[in-house]
Amino acid sequence: MSYVPVIDLSRDPAVVGAELDEVCTNVGFFQVVGHGVSERVAERAWDAMIAFFDLPLEERLAVKSQAAGYPYGYIPFSAESLSKSLGEASKPDLKEAFSIGPVDVPTKFQGEAFQSTPEGWAWQRNLWPEALPEFREAWTDYFRVMLDLGARLMSLFATGLSLPADYFDSSIDESPSSLRALRYPAHNVGAGDGSLRAGAHTDYGTVTILSQDRVGGLEVLTQDEEWAPVETVRGAFVINIGDLMARWTNDRWHSTLHRVIDPEPNSDGEIARRHSMPFFHNANWDADVSALPTTVAEGQKPRYDAVFAGPHLQSKFTKATNA
Repeated sequence: MSYVPVIDLSRDPAVVGAELDEVCTNVGFFQVVGHGVSERVAERAWDAMIAFFDLPLEERLAVKSQAAGYPYGYIPFSAESLSKSLGEASKPDLKEAFSIGPVDVPTKFQGEAFQSTPEGWAWQRNLWPEALPEFREAWTDYFRVMLDLGARLMSLFATGLSLPADYFDSSIDESPSSLRALRYPAHNVGAGDGSLRAGAHTDYGTVTILSQDRVGGLEVLTQDEEWAPVETVRGAFVINIGDLMARWTNDRWHSTLHRVIDPEPNSDGEIARRHSMPFFHNANWDADVSALPTTVAEGQKPRYDAVFAGPHLQSKFTKATNA
């Protein structure tokens, strides 16, 4: 049996919420089916990602941010080390990436004056590849669907935590979430220097929604301190909670360490390239993340001081990208 369970979201929310509470307490990772995401929308976004990474390098670099710490655009191969977000010294990850932020930006978050403020960091202009005119539409549609799924999961989380289903609504209604494409290039066995495709890390925000191919390599750290693979389930999304959700639940739920390693090589000694597409759902920049009332026993103090969601997210990103 897989360490990472599969949960059908199409059932009674009370039943699903209870299951999510159990799995987030014990595992922190799960996969979902019955999510209602259009297969066509998902496939168009996936195909657009593949087309982007197949562009010549100079065209990918055309959407690379020229400003240190800019959160969106192309990140070249080995320019990031996710383990550093935990303060660990580590080698660069063997991957390249492309990211976008919110596609529907409220008027109050637009304009150069706002974007130069601390909060404006999360609402910067997206950089779209001109060589792929269909890319923007495909990713915009997918982003909106993922934002809806993220809100649905947060509602189910509230139910599982014995809170009103709309408890988190006011904390995620201006969510600076982001969508990312990842390619881990193919290479020959022994060609690396011991680097991982993605070093061990936790995610930063509320919840991550991942689409992955069948190549394999994603692993999660179990409570027995062993690495367990996350198998690809057709039509399912891999879900994990992030650091903010763990803080919000006073560590009742776990933001689980995970990594990406090389899968088994083929008969020619080559490690296949891998693609994945994570959507990082985040709380509002000024969301006050302090222990939820149902997660602190009477007479006890919360494990953590309250934090604002946005600055927490930015500090983690900055460490990982050396910005």
